[in-house]
Amino acid sequence: MANAEIVAIGSELLLGQIVDTNSAWMAQRLTALGVNLYFKSVVGDNPDRMKEVIARALERADIVITSGGLGPTQDDLTREVVADVTGRKLVQNAEMLEQVEEHFRRRRRTMTPNNIRQSYMPEGAIAVKNPNGTAPCFIVEEPRGVIYSLPGVPVEMKWLFENEVEPYLRRKFNLAEVIHYRVLKIVGIGESAVDDKVGHLIANSSNPTVGVLALPGQVDVRIAAKAANRDEAMKMIAPVEAEVRSLLGNAIFAADDEAMEHVVGRLLREQKKTVAACEDLTCGQLAERLQSASMEHFGAGFICNSEAAMRALLKVAGDAKKIDDVLKNPITLTDELAAAARAQSGCDFGLALHAIADPDSKVQNLARGQTYVSLTDGKRFLRRESTSAGRGAYDRSRMTLNAVDLLRTALLEGME
Repeated sequence: MANAEIVAIGSELLLGQIVDTNSAWMAQRLTALGVNLYFKSVVGDNPDRMKEVIARALERADIVITSGGLGPTQDDLTREVVADVTGRKLVQNAEMLEQVEEHFRRRRRTMTPNNIRQSYMPEGAIAVKNPNGTAPCFIVEEPRGVIYSLPGVPVEMKWLFENEVEPYLRRKFNLAEVIHYRVLKIVGIGESAVDDKVGHLIANSSNPTVGVLALPGQVDVRIAAKAANRDEAMKMIAPVEAEVRSLLGNAIFAADDEAMEHVVGRLLREQKKTVAACEDLTCGQLAERLQSASMEHFGAGFICNSEAAMRALLKVAGDAKKIDDVLKNPITLTDELAAAARAQSGCDFGLALHAIADPDSKVQNLARGQTYVSLTDGKRFLRRESTSAGRGAYDRSRMTLNAVDLLRTALLEGME
């Protein structure tokens, strides 16, 4: 089985000005091809460091894929460095020069002299046309392996990878196997608890393999199989998936690319139910998730960041004294906010998320505090509590995911 290494080139990646999404995307495609990926590197626009990284990659991988550094500017050095690493001269390719010139003619723009640099490549390299940009790419084949140099612009890189890299790698390395995987998404159970239930599958797996990944408010179980084709891989994955589902039950809320919003939206449409929401610390993120689930089944959203706003919404709950008592008890308050959201909107469900952050907690993830969630259908209440609450992106994502999951649970299992 072929081994690959990705080398992402560009000082802007090291400075954090651009996030390296190219490498993650290529990693997924290489996995699907059945190519092992053991290393990924990021290097700035420095010729000595580029040479060191690419040379090391060529020593330990059959396939080295570089992205970036093929533009017209002085700091675009991939061509020169690859030529140096492979002991070749840098020569001009007349066909690639014509491609660059045609690109400018087609767009009715004047080509500056520095664009001529893009028609140069290591001697003996295989030229690959880039229909989406001015940067041609190339392949250098030598005894140690193959270097495939791609542009860094994502739209150009992805088109070339799908239409040129993948067919080339299939032919060159006789890639008959694929690696396909299934991702099961879990909510309400922490990473260690998931590992406790499925750890024996992880420890004893070889093909398919099982792995666990923790995300904010969610844990993913990945089941990956290597087979001759996707259908065969899915047949191998099926019994392992069935065992994981039997162990984790309804804590699994979705699979693969499906999100919580997709699941809840489908359930709301199937049952013809509507929901309204009230929230405070999450400042509209809960409403946004419910609207993404199903705009036509999300009736209203209320953001109550002050006591005055809560009092205004709670007028439906009764007189001022009763509201004073309600405000003193966070569990009762969350129930009443859910009931008021439902009553004011005329929806089937009212969902409330009330969070009290610890003012002394400055962390952006798992900040100290209390979160209360309540769902009502006008007759009964379902409740959840958590000992975490914060304004950080991860905390808000976790809190709102948990709230939407309470609605999912009610739609699946009822309000009992």
